Parts: sequence; C-alpha cells; structure tokens
Amino acid sequence: MLKGKTALITGSTSGIGLGIALVLARQGVNIVLNGFGDVDGPKAEVSAAGGPEVKVGYHGADMSKPTEIAAMMAYVTAEFGRCDILVNNAGIQYVAPVEDFPPERWDAIIAINLSSAFHTTRLAIPAMKAAGWGRIINLASVHGLVASAQKSAYVAAKHGLVGFTKTVALETATTGITVNAICPGWVLTPLVQKQVDARAVAEGVDGEEATRRLLAEKQPSLQFTTPEQLGELAVFLCSDAASNVRGQAWSLDGGWTAQ
Repeated sequence: MLKGKTALITGSTSGIGLGIALVLARQGVNIVLNGFGDVDGPKAEVSAAGGPEVKVGYHGADMSKPTEIAAMMAYVTAEFGRCDILVNNAGIQYVAPVEDFPPERWDAIIAINLSSAFHTTRLAIPAMKAAGWGRIINLASVHGLVASAQKSAYVAAKHGLVGFTKTVALETATTGITVNAICPGWVLTPLVQKQVDARAVAEGVDGEEATRRLLAEKQPSLQFTTPEQLGELAVFLCSDAASNVRGQAWSLDGGWTAQ
C-alpha cells in the first residue's frame, strides 16, 4: 500500500529517525533524510533496505531555521512530487535545573523539538489535502506525557508537540490525513549508549549492570525499545488499518507511563 509514496523524516541520519527510515524503505517508500554528520552511510543503508525501486534523497536543513525548513519542503516537492508521509523526529536535549538552564539552550530546544514540526506540517498539509491522503507522525517521547526533573525545555517541547498533534488531527479529521504522535521511552541509540557507558565508568560496573540500572529507574520491562520497533509502529500508523487513528499519543515505553 505504501509503495511509491514519499516520506520526509527529520533528524534521520542516525538513531530513531534512521531506524524509521529503514523500515519505511523496506515497504517501498521513497525516503528523504535530514540531519547532520555522516550522510553517505545512512543513504547507503536506506538504499540497500529499499532496493533499486526506492529513491533516497537528503536535505541538510537546520531545523531551528524556518527558511531552511521551507527550502527542504520545496526540495521534496521538486524531487519527489510531494511529501506523503511526514515524520517529525528532529530533537536535541539539555539537562539542568531550571534556575541554571541557559536561555539559549531553552530557545534551541523549543525551536528544534517543537517549532520545526509546525513549520514542516503547515507546508506539507496543502499537498496532502489535494491528494486526499497523508500521514503525519510526531516523535514526542514519554516526556510528552510525563515529566522528569532537570529537563524543563525538553518536557515543555514534547508536551507541546502532543498538544499540537491533537489540534492538527482535529483540523484534518474529515480528510484523508491522519496526525499522531509516538511516545518512546528509553531507546538504545548511540546517544543513550554513551550514557550507559558513562554510567558504567562512574559507578564501577559493567555495561550490562549499567544498562539494568538505567532502565530500572523508569522502564519496568528492563528492555530498550528499538528504532526498528518504532519504525514498525510508524508503518502501522500509515496503513489503512490506522486510517481512523487520529490525535493519539501512542506510548512504546516498556510500561514507563503505566506507573
């Protein structure tokens, strides 16, 4: 069903975004990657996953800059016709008590984790409406539903993203566009692996014990969610079976928010 459609996934050169890109590519979806760092490696991975019929593009828009986001959306239209599936995944993090939180860090987190989704969505919806079909998936985190100390900007942005998801879902409720959020708990990405490694050194334990301790604080399953699992959920949300799933914040968190 998804073969030949085009997905733009922000923040997709590694981690969760790349995992979702790989799973969608296996469904025959053309992929537009976005992000910093190595580009050739992720493009090759996605091309291999999708095979010769899947077209893979890239745009290096800085997701804190509306003009660059507009240029990226124009690139998708020019190269692929339109954006059928929009996955707003780009995000950054900073941890500090609110009284010590640098204002410039607050502004950057709100811009990249929240405002960028507004800019991509407002530009994607007209073509989706004209086509009578579209899927918008926002990566909102469990921190779109519950809070953790010292993450004021991230929690504020992710709660805002859940609210934004619900609002746009209502505005498109009678169209062929669905808008939903995915709320992962701990996901084993390169960034999280660095936290595990640092904890192992700081607490004088091996990697397995450091992982157990990290997960035990929040995630009752004591298992990481994988980027591939998030990708499979995204495929479901893009399917006909989910055509009436609208405005939901779908947790994939090992029981984190069940507590």
